[in-house]
Amino acid sequence: MKKYIFYTLFLALVASISFTGCKYDDQCDCPENGADPYETLTSYLVENDMDLPAVLSSWITARPASADEVSTFIATYDIFDLRGETDYANGHIEGAVNVTLGNLLEKAASTTKPILAVCYTGQTASLAVVALRLSGYADAKVLMWGMSGWTSTLSGPWLGNSGNENGVIGVGHANWTSDAVSSDTSHDTPELIVSATDGAGILEERVAALLENGFKGVASSAVLDAPASYMINNYWALADVEHYGHIAGAHRINPLSIQNGEIDLLDPDKQICTYCWTGQTSSMITAYLNVLGFNAVSLKFGANSMIYSELESHKFVAPTVDYPVVK
Repeated sequence: MKKYIFYTLFLALVASISFTGCKYDDQCDCPENGADPYETLTSYLVENDMDLPAVLSSWITARPASADEVSTFIATYDIFDLRGETDYANGHIEGAVNVTLGNLLEKAASTTKPILAVCYTGQTASLAVVALRLSGYADAKVLMWGMSGWTSTLSGPWLGNSGNENGVIGVGHANWTSDAVSSDTSHDTPELIVSATDGAGILEERVAALLENGFKGVASSAVLDAPASYMINNYWALADVEHYGHIAGAHRINPLSIQNGEIDLLDPDKQICTYCWTGQTSSMITAYLNVLGFNAVSLKFGANSMIYSELESHKFVAPTVDYPVVK
C-alpha cells in the first residue's frame, strides 16, 4: 500500500513538472530542446542572411530617369500593385497585377522576375517587401514614393501629408527638440507564441501574422503630442539628428542588427515607433520588428510630415513629367 501511495505521488509530481515547466504549455508545442522561439527565430534569420541590415540592402528603386526608359524598367519586374481594386482599375503601371497582402505570397510563387511592390506612397509596399524577402524573394523591391511618384495625377496621398502646408507640424512644436537623444540599455526579448519549433516554421508563421495584421502606422501628430507613449527610434545618421533635431525622448539606434545586439536595445514592453525621412524605411523596419514579436508602428510619412520646410533633402516633390498608366 505504501509503495502504491509513493508511486501515485511520484506520478503526480512528474505531471506537475510536465505541465508547468514550460511557459508555452497552453499555447503550443514546446520548442525542441526547450529552446526559446525568439532565440530560434533570430538565430535562423542571422544564419540565413536575413538579419535586418541584409533585408534593408537595395530594397528600394526610383522610377526610371526618363520616359524613354519606362518600357525597359517595366520589363525588368513582375509588378505587384497593392492599391485597392478601384484605384488599380482607374490607372496602373502597364503589366502590373492587382495583389493584396492576403494573396501576396500565392501570387509571388508564379513570378519569374524580381518583384516590384507598388502602393499609394511606398509605405504598405515596404511591408510587402519585408514579407517577400523573408519568404525567399530576396530581390523584391519597393517603388519609391509609390504611384504618387509615378504620375502627378496620383500624388494626392503624399501632397496631403507633406509639403510646406501639410508637413510642418513639427516646426516650432514643443516636443521637437535639439537635446541629446535618450540613452540605450538592453532589454528582455519579446515572447513569441507559435506552434512551430524550428526557425523556418516559426518565420513562416510570423510572416503570415504580419500579412494578416497589415500595415501598422501612426500619425506624426499623435507621436509629437504624446512622445512618452512610445519608445521612439529615430533611424537617421547621428549627423542628421544633430543638424535637424528630433522628437523629444527619441533614441537613435541605427543600425538595428540582431547579430550585433542592437535589437536588444528595444523595449518589448513598449510600443516601438520608428521614424525616418519618408516613412518608407521605417515601414520596412516596423514590419521586421513585428515579425520578431515587437509591438511596432511606423510614423507615417516620416520627417516629411513634420519638418518638410526645413529639410534639405529626402523631400517628396510631385513629378513634373508624368509616366503612363493604363486602365
